[in-house]
Amino acid sequence: MRTMLLDIPEFIASLGLPDGCRVDQRVPKKMLLENGAPTAADKRLIADTVEEIQWVAALKPNTIGVPDYRDNLREYLEIAVLAVTLRSLPGQDKAKPANAARLAELVHRAVPYPVLLLLRSEQCLALSLAHKRWAQNEAGKVVLDGNLVVVSLPEDAPSLDALKAFLQAIVLTRQPRSTLFALYQGWMDAVQALLAAKTTGAFKAADSPEQAAARRLALQECARLEAEAARLRAQAGKEKQLARQVELNLALKRVLVELAAAREQL
Repeated sequence: MRTMLLDIPEFIASLGLPDGCRVDQRVPKKMLLENGAPTAADKRLIADTVEEIQWVAALKPNTIGVPDYRDNLREYLEIAVLAVTLRSLPGQDKAKPANAARLAELVHRAVPYPVLLLLRSEQCLALSLAHKRWAQNEAGKVVLDGNLVVVSLPEDAPSLDALKAFLQAIVLTRQPRSTLFALYQGWMDAVQALLAAKTTGAFKAADSPEQAAARRLALQECARLEAEAARLRAQAGKEKQLARQVELNLALKRVLVELAAAREQL
């Protein structure tokens, strides 16, 4: 695939955000260190790898004309668009994936609003989203609701056409506008459509919320089965007893059949 390298300004432009919601303010790294670093290792990670944090936009009812959302689980009064630029470390071409994933999680946890987060290194632009909900045991505290949904651009696009289709699908005006929660879910659904395209080869936006939910479950099932298949392969490779090898290989075949069926649901 011919790559289509993206930088933060290009991606932000593709969102089509109205001028009224733009903030474009630099956020002091000290704020993330104080609010989003629970351990000494996390503080070192932020201090060593974060070059700049930019608060790009605040999507509120009065800035984009989409109502807020409240129920027993969560309250969405605003969606924040943040961009974090990573620095290149001496002797290291890019931030390790595990470190980048942890850094994204720290940023999402530090902000009480749902966040569309851009994490930019020299090699790629990572986009992540995560729902928030009220903490069960701490009044007023907000926690992550489920795992981060993450896509790396252009690596996770199977083709240039798929990448272009994804960039068209995430335009703000193409998202649901009933509530901020629905809008944010629309962005998550677009990211998951691109993740599904890694398997199917083509980007296809969901036709309905029900279809998007089914795809979400299929992606989770694929991830579970892929991990199980990798575990069985590794176990079979180390096994010395022939009977046990046969047993593990039969189990692997069953998992691969289930994986093929799950991929059909994407």
